[in-house]
Amino acid sequence: MYYITSAQAKSIHKTTIEVSGGGITDAIHFGQLESALQNIQNDDYYPTMIDKLTHLFFCTCQFHCFADGNKRLALSLCTQFLLLNGYLKIASKFIVDMENISYHVAAGKINKKLLHEIFEAYFDGTFDSEVMKLKIYEAISDNINEESKAGVEA
Repeated sequence: MYYITSAQAKSIHKTTIEVSGGGITDAIHFGQLESALQNIQNDDYYPTMIDKLTHLFFCTCQFHCFADGNKRLALSLCTQFLLLNGYLKIASKFIVDMENISYHVAAGKINKKLLHEIFEAYFDGTFDSEVMKLKIYEAISDNINEESKAGVEA
């Protein structure tokens, strides 16, 4: 298994910002990303590619390690991780297919458990199934309904 280093992650972030519309490249909590990059190397906690990918994606979206581009970085880092480890077919569509997922992970609408299920479905070809679409919809709509209720009560 090949892993992304901290230096590579910084470079990937800088390039991602440059080619995807710009933004600020300042690190805020880079140590948290370094920790995630190290943690996925522990096969006791993250034994499978899906476990590793889920942790890296989730942490990158949630921890706001950089001032800008964290969702874009989650997509770029995970795509690079897939490519490094020979998952060319999955990597070729990953950024496009997971863009909306990254938004909902960062917003707290998709938790780590559901993200893992999404990635399992992505790997086994059932990502576009009605069952998975319904799970994602329910996660998103529950939060939308709570936000709507909060706005009405305020």
